[in-house]
Order: sequence, then structure tokens, then C-alpha cells
Amino acid sequence: MIGREMIKLSKLLLPLIMAFAMVGCTSLSNKPIYNDQGYAVTGYDVVAYFTENKAVKGSTEFQAEYQGSQWLFASKEHLAQFKQSPERYVPQYGGYCAYAMSSGFVVSSDPLAFTVFDDKLYLNYSLSVRENWLENRDKFIEEADAYWLKKTNK
Repeated sequence: MIGREMIKLSKLLLPLIMAFAMVGCTSLSNKPIYNDQGYAVTGYDVVAYFTENKAVKGSTEFQAEYQGSQWLFASKEHLAQFKQSPERYVPQYGGYCAYAMSSGFVVSSDPLAFTVFDDKLYLNYSLSVRENWLENRDKFIEEADAYWLKKTNK
């Protein structure tokens, strides 16, 4: 009797659990750069991650368009650096969560959950996800690189 009740309960809860799991997931469709609030990297200055090793909010006073997205910067110097070599500063996997990408999922990211490694910017869904990602970073990067190629070469 209890076994049947558990099966019935699990059949009711499974769709709910799946719905919660998919809340953070999205599709690339025509959005190879993660945009939130109308700006790439939620309006954070991608050059600052490299020059200051911290997340710095950009200003609408200093902005550029690249790959169909608006990018904000904290200073005209950072804007100029980006314009000179945008591919150097664009986050890996278009700014989507690096940890999720290693499993083939396209998930939003938190600009505060960043890592600069090998002169590349990686973002993760949250600080706790970033900590998990860092534990096996090299493996996750290799897996995410493969999934990113599949997702962007369709």
C-alpha cells in the first residue's frame, strides 16, 4: 500500500521538480550572448574583470554594440580597450553559465560569479555553482567547449 502511494506521489511531483529544474535553462536560438536587462553580462564591464579582477557595473555613458548585444563599460578607457579587441573580453559560452554548459545546458549567469583563467572570462549561475565548477575546472571547460561548439554550429 505504501509503495503504491509513493509511486503515485512521485508521478505527481516529477513534473513539478522538472519545472523547477528548467527555470534557469534557456535556449540559444538567436542569442549567442547572454543578455539580461537589455545588456550583455547584465551591464557589467567585461574589461574590468581582466584589469581590476572584480565585477564592476558599466555605465550607459560608455557603451558599444558587438555581436548583436549592447555592452556597458565603467570608463572610456575600458570602452576603447573593448573596441580594439572585443573577442579578448567576451565571456566564454556567450556569458552563459560555464558549469551548466559542461553538461550541455544553457543557463543564465551571475556577473559576480566570475573567474578569469588562461586569459578567458568564465561566468557561472551563482557563487556556490562557481565553487563547484572550480573544483574540476579543467574538465568542465573541456566539456563545455565541446557543447558550445555543438550549440553554436547548428
